[in-house]
Amino acid sequence: MRRFEFVEGTSAKFWMAEVQGSTFTVVYGRLGTEGQRKEKEFPDAEGARREYERKVAEKLREGYQEVSSEAPAAAPKAAKGAAAASPKLSLPPRVKKGKPSAEQVKAAVEALTTLDSGVGGRSWKVALQARRARRALRALSGFDPSSHAALGAVFTALMAKVVAPRGQPRLPLWAAMELLAELDASAFSRTLEQWKRAPAGAPAQAATGVLAHQAEALGEPELALRMGTLLTSDEAWETRWSTLRPHVEGHLLASGSSLPVWLRGLDAGGDARVAERLSRLGA
Repeated sequence: MRRFEFVEGTSAKFWMAEVQGSTFTVVYGRLGTEGQRKEKEFPDAEGARREYERKVAEKLREGYQEVSSEAPAAAPKAAKGAAAASPKLSLPPRVKKGKPSAEQVKAAVEALTTLDSGVGGRSWKVALQARRARRALRALSGFDPSSHAALGAVFTALMAKVVAPRGQPRLPLWAAMELLAELDASAFSRTLEQWKRAPAGAPAQAATGVLAHQAEALGEPELALRMGTLLTSDEAWETRWSTLRPHVEGHLLASGSSLPVWLRGLDAGGDARVAERLSRLGA
């Protein structure tokens, strides 16, 4: 089957078609789902071929792009229907990869150190310092902080403050996730392990537990990082979820699961903010 996809705004759809003898068959639906299958019989093969060519031309005029003409040789056993014929969706780049200069790394260390010393102060000031630290990390082009001693040390210290015990200075989880969103996904995986080792009773433990659980269920660090950022942020929420959703659904479908099943396995642990976002994911 030839496969065409349309991704624009909140739309993320696929359409596939083939002709076998006098039968014209299409499979269509939202990316990440199996879609619907329809067959139409014609008096002869020529009629089916003309309909096929007409519909392909129509989809191209509508903005669909052809992505595949046949199923991959080794589709996952759990996948079936449209999922088996669908190539893996490629996530759009999150960071622009490059090699940062020594000056940029030094500036990031200084920005994180300033933020670290300010944690526990006025919320507006912490937010300002977090934004400056995020810009400094963005300049590192997806750097892994563990590869630099000074940067790794201050970053680890900051992440520890997310799960600090009650009464001690704490870095807001949303701020930590914004910093992680500028780094290599391996930093997120290590940070989750760090948060798991935090003493019981930390105020942020319920929320970080959800992030760890969803990451384990997805089994894909890059996708889990993006979902974690979405669950802790208010910034352009609907737009970001509409873009990310096809990738999450496609990944879950390929692994034999689904979005509803995945969501049922996540418990906000009493964190109202995360619970609200989880409810919106299935809407």
